[in-house]
Amino acid sequence: MAFISVFDVLGPNMIGPSSSHTAGAEIIAFLAQKMIAPPLKRADFTLYGSFAKTYHGHGTDRALLGGIMGFSADDTRIRDSFAIATDRGLGYSFTPNEVETDIHPNTVDIRMENAAGQVMTVRGESLGGGKVRIVRINGVEVDFTGEYNALIVVQKDKPGVVAHISKILSDRGVNIAFMRLFREGKGHTAYTIVESDERLPEGVDQLLLANPNINDVMVVQP
Repeated sequence: MAFISVFDVLGPNMIGPSSSHTAGAEIIAFLAQKMIAPPLKRADFTLYGSFAKTYHGHGTDRALLGGIMGFSADDTRIRDSFAIATDRGLGYSFTPNEVETDIHPNTVDIRMENAAGQVMTVRGESLGGGKVRIVRINGVEVDFTGEYNALIVVQKDKPGVVAHISKILSDRGVNIAFMRLFREGKGHTAYTIVESDERLPEGVDQLLLANPNINDVMVVQP
């Protein structure tokens, strides 16, 4: 059976006038909220480039808010994102930044805070046609599209951690499509992103956390 990604719902089924400004924005926020434990208490969006100029008229704000609440790109509730967020007690803000110009024209920074007080920041770029790229997580530069089922492992940059990740996945028959390591600097916080074209097994995050050098594991499945 062919793999179906979140991007396959685009085109005539998407909510909004623009694949870049609405569907792409929604997918960035949808991926971001998968990286933090629910429920969310607040989401703040900083918009750059054309996002900053047209976010209200093109419905980028509604799409971002819908995505951060877990709505898919074809969910008609996106039209009522503001009212639904208010009903849920989700605080939010949109801040256009037209000062920084050396950046992809459809870029958004998302700062999320959940009910437990955990804070996470994610930067995403909408590339057109509903394609997106996550390029920063908590200030660390990464490269992640969300087209595959993924594990995002937050770890100390220590020997043996990547081997531990590979062994756990191999023992459970996970076929790795891509595996990349991103880090702040040698010996500091690092992110290993593993992408697979099949569903990841339940409980794999807890097995990975058995390694004392792994701080957190996020499972992002379309």
